[in-house]
Amino acid sequence: MEIQLIKCHGSGNDFLLIDEWTNGYSFTEEDRRNLSVTLCDRESSLGADGILFVLESKKADAKMRIFNSDGSEASMCGNGLRCLGRYVCELLNKDEIVVETMKADLKVTKDEELYSEVPTYRVEISPVLFDLESLPMHLEGKNTLLNEKVPKLSETISFSAVAVPNPHLIAIVGKEQIASDEQKQIAEYLNGPNPVCPDGVNVSFVHSIEPGKIYVRTFERGVGFTNACGTAMSASTLISCLLGYNKLEEVVEVYNNGGKVRCETHKKANGDYWIDLIGNATYLYDASVEISLEHPASFRVAEKKERDEQEQYDKLGREVKGLLQTTVFA
Repeated sequence: MEIQLIKCHGSGNDFLLIDEWTNGYSFTEEDRRNLSVTLCDRESSLGADGILFVLESKKADAKMRIFNSDGSEASMCGNGLRCLGRYVCELLNKDEIVVETMKADLKVTKDEELYSEVPTYRVEISPVLFDLESLPMHLEGKNTLLNEKVPKLSETISFSAVAVPNPHLIAIVGKEQIASDEQKQIAEYLNGPNPVCPDGVNVSFVHSIEPGKIYVRTFERGVGFTNACGTAMSASTLISCLLGYNKLEEVVEVYNNGGKVRCETHKKANGDYWIDLIGNATYLYDASVEISLEHPASFRVAEKKERDEQEQYDKLGREVKGLLQTTVFA
């Protein structure tokens, strides 16, 4: 069969977007897993962190399902939601939509440009859950974790845990921890067979640059180190506010290896939190792929049409790299 797709990225976190809804594709769960493993393989002619599947929704403007490059399904992805949100907004000719995800219906809005000529979208990140069972994370005698040491993981680093609803373990660290291999060791342990996070967890190291600016590097469950993880940047911003590095209801510039986003955390009257994640949704190219669902490894890219949006994002990336070299990696 022939599959149409768009290669896109949010903060360098790249995806293949496949519209099942309007193209009339009907994939099984096994098909989606196999397509994700095959097409996202970095050794192939495509490669990506995951696939965004656009489906019809009976209660929202569209439905998003996202499969990681290892074939596992993520409950949410902030960077991916911006890309899929842009696609659906343009498809329906709307500036604001609601997208059904695995655990919540989330608003996506076209926003003020992050950088000149960079398509920018604001997405809602919620629900926010602090109980360890929601990750799940098993620590004897604890129901929540906020800036506390976990001896099984490190004797020196303090961690906070939150699900948004993807599970995140976050540590605010100094430059020396950023430069070390501690994050890799901790993340690989927690994403292998282990008693603490049996389903795996996203692990982020966060460095506070100055009030209103943080750097976030994430080892993403099912992916490994990625240029950026939208829910991780959102969760990290919230934790930075709760620990006094930043303030609720104020925009925080969040820098990552793929560029930057803006995040703004909010608190409801009932005490619950939600986060606005604001960043790019950049299209790289459109492609047509000839593939057999029974034997997906033998796929062929029949046609590829490049977009011209990446040049402006590269300019933003160069500015971010320069800032990080002097503030984080110096």
